[in-house]
Amino acid sequence: MPDDQARVRDVARNRFGHDELLPGQEEATTALLEGYDVLLVAPTGAGKSLVYQVAGVLVKGLTLVVSPILALQKDQIEGITLGGRGLHAARLSSAETASERDDAFRRAAAGELDYLFLAPEQLANEGVRGEVAQLRPRLVVVDEAHCVSAWGHDFRPDYFRLGDLIDGLVTGEERPRLIAMTATAAPPVRDDIHDRLRLRDARTIVTGFARPNVALTVLRCATVEDQRAAVHDAVQRTAGSVIVYCRTRPAAKEYAALLEAAGRRTALYHAGLGRRKREAAHEEFLAGEVDTIVATSAFGMGIDKPDVRMVVHAQVPESPDTYYQEVGRAGRDGAPASGLLIYRPEDLSLGRFFSPAVPRRSDVRAVLEATSDGAVEPRVVAERSGLGRRKTGTILNLLTLAREARPGEDPIEAAAEFAEAHRNLERSRVEMMRSYAETERCRAEFLLGYFGEPSPMRCDVCDNCRSGLAPEPADESNADFPVQARVRHQEFGDGVVTDVEDDRLTVLFDEVGYRTLALDILDQGDLLRRLRG
Repeated sequence: MPDDQARVRDVARNRFGHDELLPGQEEATTALLEGYDVLLVAPTGAGKSLVYQVAGVLVKGLTLVVSPILALQKDQIEGITLGGRGLHAARLSSAETASERDDAFRRAAAGELDYLFLAPEQLANEGVRGEVAQLRPRLVVVDEAHCVSAWGHDFRPDYFRLGDLIDGLVTGEERPRLIAMTATAAPPVRDDIHDRLRLRDARTIVTGFARPNVALTVLRCATVEDQRAAVHDAVQRTAGSVIVYCRTRPAAKEYAALLEAAGRRTALYHAGLGRRKREAAHEEFLAGEVDTIVATSAFGMGIDKPDVRMVVHAQVPESPDTYYQEVGRAGRDGAPASGLLIYRPEDLSLGRFFSPAVPRRSDVRAVLEATSDGAVEPRVVAERSGLGRRKTGTILNLLTLAREARPGEDPIEAAAEFAEAHRNLERSRVEMMRSYAETERCRAEFLLGYFGEPSPMRCDVCDNCRSGLAPEPADESNADFPVQARVRHQEFGDGVVTDVEDDRLTVLFDEVGYRTLALDILDQGDLLRRLRG
């Protein structure tokens, strides 16, 4: 066994208690030790955190972890520091006092910290970034890296600048190695992550999206009353921990009250609650003090409870990306679990309603004028333009995309066109959720196809497989338009094939998002052609 692999296995076993490594863990960690940047795409529960934890021990220096959720940071810090491993971690966040932040910097500068966690908003702060640069981190971790991509399902403006911010940590010495990690990234999003973070000589490691122990089911309901009854009955029938996801805060509050009244020990979690209430709900659920947590998507990334037996979506989520990530919180212990989508077609309108707005051209012009002297800090630009910080950040990102992709063109018009394309993409993801809910295919195969990972066989545990509806997966070996082929459509423009069936294919187009196209119509009209190279 090569030396690096032996070192990885030794640290995983003796420092973290893992006798066996999951697919991708050893490969990704070894690549970091060999000096490569890494993009690791692995499903929820696949042990992505262990990769940077082991690498952090072996690179012998500070590991900087950029992570978006305070609860996730807290869980990971506890996982690192508990158990007598002799490792030390701290974080920089709004939850720490000034003296606690000063102490974290002091300990890191003295070599007393192995891992330092912070949110992208903290790294965007010029003062914080300067102090972090002086610490000379050896390894930088970007968790939930799909947030970097403007085409990802959970794009966050503060993530967009991470490539620049991380480059700013170089203080004349060797650039730190970088690992970007995500559970949900279709091939075009992976490419965007690679470009936005400026990964160098990178290894992309995809471990597969299949979760064979999670049985997927869709239950269609005609009325709101049927919907409530279906959620109630599903939760009451389930022994063990359950997560119920709702699209809105009022719905979450309503379902939490419904289940509490039925005798289920229930907690409520959404972004409108105070931080202490959210933390209390999170901790009660992890500790088993409540059986069920009813939440919006704010109860999100990195929820580390292995024994969740069911994830119920009381309403249709906005995209298969979100659905896959949230349902993936079931059965992380490998034991049988289930994911239930309660489908009322009218709920799809929520996704269309929440799709991103296209900024007014007057607002884009105001931001452009506020940056005429080269200013890029959202706080400064917001003050000059008179716009809110979040809107300013979004427009700054659109202008960056416009300048990169269309140099020499009118940046205001180009930015507006990019915003329109992003809205089209988000609305097309809503329609892909309709397709998932109404398909007769194997549901796991559908999701794998959405992520550009062809499946050679059915899962045999989803409702369509159990009922005999699901056909055998298509053989794409001789397909004219195989998965990941670049294509051009006469109307929709350029795109990449993400899924192939016997009679249709799905393409993610650059300008209009996802479209499912019937092969017989394509053949008759010669509407689609493959791009070479």
